Amino acid sequence: MNFELNEQQQAIQMAARKFAQEELKPGVIERDQTSTFPLELYHKMGEMGLIGLPYPKEYGGQGLGYLEYALAVEEISKVDASMGISYSVTTSLYGGSVVNSDATEEQKKKFLPEVLSGKVHGAFGLTEPNAGSDAAGCITTAVKDGDEYVLNGMKIFNTNGPLAGYYAIYALTEPEKKAKGLACFIVKAGTPGLKVGKIEDKMGIRAAQVSEIILEDVRVPEENKIAMDGHGFKTAMKTLDAGRIGVAAQGLGIAEGAFEIAIEYLKEREQFGKPLFKNQYLMFKMAELQMEIEAAKYMLYKACCDKDSGKDYSLSAAKAKYLCTDAAMHVTTECVQMLGGNGYMKEYHVERMMRDAKITQIYEGTNEIQKLIVGGSLFR
Repeated sequence: MNFELNEQQQAIQMAARKFAQEELKPGVIERDQTSTFPLELYHKMGEMGLIGLPYPKEYGGQGLGYLEYALAVEEISKVDASMGISYSVTTSLYGGSVVNSDATEEQKKKFLPEVLSGKVHGAFGLTEPNAGSDAAGCITTAVKDGDEYVLNGMKIFNTNGPLAGYYAIYALTEPEKKAKGLACFIVKAGTPGLKVGKIEDKMGIRAAQVSEIILEDVRVPEENKIAMDGHGFKTAMKTLDAGRIGVAAQGLGIAEGAFEIAIEYLKEREQFGKPLFKNQYLMFKMAELQMEIEAAKYMLYKACCDKDSGKDYSLSAAKAKYLCTDAAMHVTTECVQMLGGNGYMKEYHVERMMRDAKITQIYEGTNEIQKLIVGGSLFR
């Protein structure tokens, strides 16, 4: 058991940290206020090779693993959780839909390189108005018509929806079978009938672009079907397992970012003639938060190692997602308190981090769902 990062992992971590601090941080408050996504910075991340880290080189990736990827998401999310989730959805959920499906080598080489290079975003279309935690409640249909499928329905809460070049859309080819009739299709942006609906006005991750995707008689060729009839549900669940690693890394980064700000504040701010950290209550509180962060971090890294070594990682990913995102919410709330009145002000960043943290407990499987997964494993 080795808890040390190797030289390559440290280099990726430092490159992502430098990019976040120098490129993302200067405009992060303004982007939050205006709900503006920095496309040029996302493309730069692609040029750095960050987007495709965990995928083979033949598909446009870097041929590394999920630990390297999680390290990058963590560093990005310390500064800008909106960029963190946009990055994670493209890599884990869109990319995962392709590699976890029945996709052929030809399909992978067609639908991955442009996305993994960071030239365009990928999006993941599973959630519907009546199908959130219960993904089996999907009602979007795909009807065979010659050598094409005709898709009709609506997907909601699509991160990258307005930005994506490619969408992984889950739809029923055999509606009477419900979840057992689910398939997955790649739909390219600009396909007639595919429309971006309402763009969501959110409490947090405000720079991330999240929208409805409306499908009205969208025709896609049969070769765009990557998960065959009845295989879509399994593909989605396997993809979400990996997606939880990305969200756990986002949550961990948010917690660490707020914690680092609070540490500096407690060292610099003086009250009653001494720095705030000299107050034993505040020092003990920060010690507790640091231990909470550290415990969550190693659960995340274990999930990454399980995945990278080919082990079943569903359970460790669920634990990591739960621990890291609960830590994000708890740590950011405490850090706002640590900064007092300043913590409530936008210029100190922690109030934004607290707003960003909340959604991490909800998307890609609520934390209640993670408890069901972990609890269910105890009584098999």
